[in-house]
Amino acid sequence: MPGTYTGIYFFSESYAMLPLLSIKNLSIRFNNEGSQSAAVENISITLHRGKTLALVGESGSGKSVTAMAVLQLLPSNAIVEGNIAFSEDAVSQKNLAELRLKEINKIRGNKIGMIFQEPMTSLNPVLTCGQQVIESLVLHRKLSKKEATERTLSLFTQVELPDPPAMLNRYPHQLSGGQKQRVMIAMAMSCDPDLIIADEPTTALDVRVQKNILLLLKKLQEQNNIAILLITHDLGIVADVADEIAVLYKGNIVEQGNAATVLNQPAHNYTKALLACRPASNAKGKRLAVLSDFIETGNEKIKGEQVQHPVPNESNTPVATGSNHIVLSVQQLNVRYGAKKNMLGRIVQWQEAVKDVSFNVQQNEIVGLVGESGCGKTTLAKTILQLIHPTSGKILLNGKDLSELSSSQLRMERKDLQIVFQDPFGSLNPRITIGDAIMEAMQVHQLYNRQERKEKIISLLESVQLQADHYKRYPHQFSGGQRQRICLARALALHPSFILFDESVSALDVSVQAQVLNLINELKSSFHFTALFISHDLSVVHYICDRIMVMKSGKIVESGTADKIYFHPENPYTQQLIDSIPGKNLQRLRSEMLGENRRTSQ
Repeated sequence: MPGTYTGIYFFSESYAMLPLLSIKNLSIRFNNEGSQSAAVENISITLHRGKTLALVGESGSGKSVTAMAVLQLLPSNAIVEGNIAFSEDAVSQKNLAELRLKEINKIRGNKIGMIFQEPMTSLNPVLTCGQQVIESLVLHRKLSKKEATERTLSLFTQVELPDPPAMLNRYPHQLSGGQKQRVMIAMAMSCDPDLIIADEPTTALDVRVQKNILLLLKKLQEQNNIAILLITHDLGIVADVADEIAVLYKGNIVEQGNAATVLNQPAHNYTKALLACRPASNAKGKRLAVLSDFIETGNEKIKGEQVQHPVPNESNTPVATGSNHIVLSVQQLNVRYGAKKNMLGRIVQWQEAVKDVSFNVQQNEIVGLVGESGCGKTTLAKTILQLIHPTSGKILLNGKDLSELSSSQLRMERKDLQIVFQDPFGSLNPRITIGDAIMEAMQVHQLYNRQERKEKIISLLESVQLQADHYKRYPHQFSGGQRQRICLARALALHPSFILFDESVSALDVSVQAQVLNLINELKSSFHFTALFISHDLSVVHYICDRIMVMKSGKIVESGTADKIYFHPENPYTQQLIDSIPGKNLQRLRSEMLGENRRTSQ
């Protein structure tokens, strides 16, 4: 049979010698209206049982395309060349790229499990979590409904979901992000696969949840001797779990080998750049390294400072720039929801989302708010924006109590209170150009005439490092980092006195994240805005913020200067958040990479 390779082995150790997955000379192109674009070019990787291979690179580097090719999940316009050999037993391999649909369906979810990046869109919203796992077991293992239910309950226990029997009957929207990801892991593990492909399984998750997910995968790997193909952009994660690393850049593998060797002695400048641009590895207040500091982009090298930034320590931290003028004052704020009603519809149980929260944000200061999903961060943000009315307490913006303003008065005050959302694509109207999206706020508040608005928008685009001719483009024509720059420009269009950043960099590649954080620092100096920066990542918050507040179960459990919270936390919960930052041992490498790069450039 074409694509099948057989051989006879007489010793049991030969089974371990035969790679579980062997990709050789894989090239993937997409046919678009007669023209072809290359996504992956002639790459080769090998993965053995019980090992973790990390495929590392930015968005667009070809990571996910490679993973999709393994399971024949690419669209019909994809042209795949090369060999994807998979070992089902000790004596044979199959070329997955040549299998018919019926044959590949026997392998999908059975021999090879898949954990997708976004569990909410990967899980069926109209089926309970239990039904979705049971369905896979009935299909692939031919179990009865009762047997499949018992197996699912065991899997939910194995992946450490709270109250597994209750989880069987819950829908995806009733679970947190970490819990949904555990359901995805249970589904991937349901048929005892030999290989799990984990495509960015922890992106945008809280650092503690992220750490727990990675530990869970490692634990399941050891128990079942499975291989893991881990797709990620974060070398910090790789440092904690991977045995081997393959670094992808523009569809080519530029470096691969043992994880410790690649991380400690990276040979390619792209790998050095990925190590260097992480906020956890940088001195507070200094410019983050970006790709252009290490490699050329296009025909010309983008300008970037070729300087060495030391590993973060308290002596490098600049003094906070806040003044005595208080821009935002939150006083004894409480927000609660009705959690349970009786038969008459009366609320008999309340959920306290925000409990007696008080803090001030001074002019030209960025204050960080850190906490896990469900701690009350988003509720607090919505209440500040007056999208939720507080149960009690006050929110003063430049001395005015927002809760006491009429609708028309509040509308006028909103120009001083802007937000940058987590998902830039979701917060931009796909049907209007970015120029019109930025102009919309100016029109609502009747600022400038049309020509002045256009000039202002072009100036804003240039301020966020976009070109003037981008004015007439639509959101889908930009990358994720560019869309976030557009959202920054839109937030600054009205010259607000206060900006709320809601997880604005959590889902970005680390290199793009570095560019956006550098831009926020630059814009703060030129636009003199005050901000509340909400995130679950303490390394990012420490880098960008003057002060930090830590939130848990609706309360502020600790607050202080960025250095005090990051280096000398007093609350055990804060310490847990810091300990969960992935790849903390990579901090020392950053200084070495920049130092070497500096010497090379000279």
